[in-house]
Amino acid sequence: MKRIAGLTVSFLVLLIPLMAFADAPAPTVSGNAEAVKTVQRHADFLWTLIAAFLVFFMQAGFAMVEAGFTRSKNAVNIVMKNLMDMSMGAISYWAVGFAIMFGITKTGWFGTTGFFPSDFAQDKDPWILAFWMFQVVFAATAATIVSGAMAERTKFVAYLLYSVVISAIIYPVFGSWAWGSLYRGSGWLENLGFIDFAGSTVVHSVGGWAALSGAMVLGPMIGKYVDGRVQAIPGHNITLAALGVFILWFGWYGFNPGSTTAATTDIAIIAVNTTLAAASGAVGAMLMSWFMFKKPDASMTLNGVLAGLVGITAGCATVLPGGSVIIGLIAGVIVVLSVVFIDQVLRVDDPVGAVSVHGVCGAWGTLAAGLFNAEGVTLRIIGVQLLGISACFLWVFPTTYILFRVIRATIGLRISREEELEGLDVGEHGIEAYPDFQIHPEARGIQA
Repeated sequence: MKRIAGLTVSFLVLLIPLMAFADAPAPTVSGNAEAVKTVQRHADFLWTLIAAFLVFFMQAGFAMVEAGFTRSKNAVNIVMKNLMDMSMGAISYWAVGFAIMFGITKTGWFGTTGFFPSDFAQDKDPWILAFWMFQVVFAATAATIVSGAMAERTKFVAYLLYSVVISAIIYPVFGSWAWGSLYRGSGWLENLGFIDFAGSTVVHSVGGWAALSGAMVLGPMIGKYVDGRVQAIPGHNITLAALGVFILWFGWYGFNPGSTTAATTDIAIIAVNTTLAAASGAVGAMLMSWFMFKKPDASMTLNGVLAGLVGITAGCATVLPGGSVIIGLIAGVIVVLSVVFIDQVLRVDDPVGAVSVHGVCGAWGTLAAGLFNAEGVTLRIIGVQLLGISACFLWVFPTTYILFRVIRATIGLRISREEELEGLDVGEHGIEAYPDFQIHPEARGIQA
């Protein structure tokens, strides 16, 4: 009897789910299609947010690169600037910048809807939140590029003000020209067929040209140019800078593949192109520095990695792997030549090479996206790419130059000579990055 009862219970356990299944509606083609669409939508959300988190982690990379390439007495200031341009920039971009960049526009110049962002309250569409999250870390990247070029001599409050303006206005305006249709807008450059998939110009050249104007208005560090000669002022920790470069390389897998904002198979070739360009950028910079300086310079090679990454960012989805190797290799050579030219010919003091890595190599990468376009190269494509490069410079450089001149004339842009010699960590923040170590007096600053 016990065995019969056990079999009866087992039969009922199996029968009840079957009965429930029998009562369920039969699957339909439309029902299956809707289920597939839902799964894909969820995958798109997940991939876009993971990519956003990777790009956010690049802020740590920028902080480490800049701190390593500058002197120890300014390390706290570097960290604070990278922390606060993300923090100030996020609020500014949420309030104003996102609407200017992606709001509805009839002119093609900038958006006028979606502030704070109001569209979510109206439409209850959660995609705007995922899309905003991905875009705000791009805005922070554009803003933080300037930190390195203006390192070791900028007032902290002046840098905070700059971060707000570039995140709220300067970066979003050009972004709307090139990427406006990604949400609701429609930019005049993208309507012409401008190719900049992940932002060689939109993000990196914007930051690079702002860095150039800031360094020019600010002037060189004390002791950089003495009696007509260029004096090297080495950074304090190349190991820290190397860690930052590896973090940035890792974060770039969110930057470029993540710009699909969709979980598709396209991310594979984008990731491959990103890897090859970074690697060939390192090779190009190493060989060029070896040829010019008779030694394979580590700092130049590290910047070569970043140059290759910046160079491939525009065409990462539209070139073949062989083209990405050439783009990265040329970017690595360009960055070395550009650093030397800006430092020794233009006499613009850029401690980390930000203008060369992001501004110059961003322009090269945007042109290269047309030159190596897998779907064909025409004079029209090249012309549109050159137009976009020029439009970026003509918008960003004059506006930021005026901005920095206004800051200098009002609240002040540069710290005092005494603070610069002592270090911004003590003068601006009241603490030292390495309080347990005695810093040699000569490391405090080079007397002019």
